[in-house]
Amino acid sequence: MVDPLSDPATEDDGPEDEQHEWREREVDAALQGLRLDKALVLMAGEFSRNHLQGLIERGHVQLDGQVARTASRGVRLGQRIRMELVPTAESRAFKAEALPIDVVFEDEHLLVVDKPAGMVVHPAAGNWSGTLLNALLAHHAGAARLPRAGIVHRLDKDTSGLMVVAKTLQSMTALVRAIAAREVHRQYLALVHGVPREERFTVEAPIGRDPRSRVRMAIVASGKPARTDFELLAEGQGACALRCTLHSGRTHQIRVHAASRGHPLLADALYGGAPLLGLQRQALHAQRLRLAHPVLDGTLDFERAPPADLAAALQALSD
Repeated sequence: MVDPLSDPATEDDGPEDEQHEWREREVDAALQGLRLDKALVLMAGEFSRNHLQGLIERGHVQLDGQVARTASRGVRLGQRIRMELVPTAESRAFKAEALPIDVVFEDEHLLVVDKPAGMVVHPAAGNWSGTLLNALLAHHAGAARLPRAGIVHRLDKDTSGLMVVAKTLQSMTALVRAIAAREVHRQYLALVHGVPREERFTVEAPIGRDPRSRVRMAIVASGKPARTDFELLAEGQGACALRCTLHSGRTHQIRVHAASRGHPLLADALYGGAPLLGLQRQALHAQRLRLAHPVLDGTLDFERAPPADLAAALQALSD
């Protein structure tokens, strides 16, 4: 399952070690009468207008020595514009952070981690730090030389469980190819509302962006092929536990396929779920991961029990 679409960010300019560049210019005929943000574009064209507007809003721009916080304000001939070029959030995101990660297996070629619920995999708008990528950059030096620090697949922020990460370019290339060829086998534990009529069923339906909401995925004719096998494990309290086997890895695949059968995940508000059995995050855990080693001979097979919140919900389900 791929990390969820991010909410719009509010950049946070906290304490920085580096010295920021200041840029100044007197308003001349080329700038006279322009909106302040448009004048900044002519002064610092390497930055997006959106980023420059953010600098204005956060007090990094001055007109004649006074902070100017209105992007639409017109500038007048002879005024002096001074701005502090604070780095973009993106430029600060790919930094090592000594964050705890639960390493299930590691050799010189790859590692397998058990990602906790609540951790974002890759920096993105709204989550520029505290991600698995930041942790990997601190965990081993080679991560800095790899695209995305060796991350070859993702889990949603609120999904827990097993992920494989490459440590070399050779293993990364092999793992990406294996995932594309559907040779990496992944099973999930999901707790959903209701109980299906069949103990085993398959949903095979294409998934793409929901045309009505940019933060949701949906079953749409123009989507990418997707298949999920479901198996009933336990039931009770108006809910059930399902083993979910992926045959593809589309964004929000299990969440969309389960909801399409009238069984949204517990606490998954985006797809119609509601809190139940003490759960406040979507009830999904990547429980098993099996793959051929990308460099050495042999098969790697890992299974990880669900974390405390899901384990407690699963116990309550059966009581």
